[in-house]
Amino acid sequence: MRRTGRPHDHDAGGEPGLLAAKAALREEVWDALARAGVARFPGARNRIPNFAGSDAAAHRLAELEMRRRAQTVKSNPDAAQLPVRALALRQGKTVFMAVPRLAEERPFFLLDPERLVDPPRRAASISGASRSARRVAVADLSPVDLVLSGCVAVGADGARLGKGGGFADLEFALASAAGLIAPDTPVVTTAHELQARPAGVVPIGAHDAPVDWVVTPERVIDCRSLRAERPSGGLRWAELTEGKIAAIPLLRALHAAR
Repeated sequence: MRRTGRPHDHDAGGEPGLLAAKAALREEVWDALARAGVARFPGARNRIPNFAGSDAAAHRLAELEMRRRAQTVKSNPDAAQLPVRALALRQGKTVFMAVPRLAEERPFFLLDPERLVDPPRRAASISGASRSARRVAVADLSPVDLVLSGCVAVGADGARLGKGGGFADLEFALASAAGLIAPDTPVVTTAHELQARPAGVVPIGAHDAPVDWVVTPERVIDCRSLRAERPSGGLRWAELTEGKIAAIPLLRALHAAR
């Protein structure tokens, strides 16, 4: 049964045809995951899907050289990437995790592996981070060695499709503008094979940040030779709706200061 909650793209800005194509692909992927029975609780729809095999994907990612070298990881807060965050903490790496929907004035959790109240697996969850992490502003973050993003679908060309809220791209724009993400900082996602698509299939807009690597439980996809250029120039205010700006404290403050 489909969830009837409000879709995350209800306040998305941009070209209507592109938004419609993205929405159609999300439905296709969510349906495929549900039919195959590989979406873990609470289901795939309207979410970054928590997929069966996410632990295997996390361990495959941990074997990559750029992941082994990384000491500071910026991550999304979704359950699908929880195994990656937990493994990073167990290996002594610092994790910056976005507060869901960037809904706080200090929109990131700083997880220091030396200062965890809970074991890494619990500390890396949203509820655990509330106990083990401290909330920090963008200005309090240090440059990161690796960016981890969740996805609903992802192409072999690095085109990434989220659940429609635009938060991952906002985080990327804010962190890039603050000098926390360099042009050569690796960007990765973990996903189920049913979320992976050939190059050219996943719709991408000018503000969408592509990934360099896709890691599934079965394989590693190097997207670097095919991916589009990363967006530059910071926030694209013309593509942000009034509702989106009003819902995010940091955006409200930045908009007022313009």
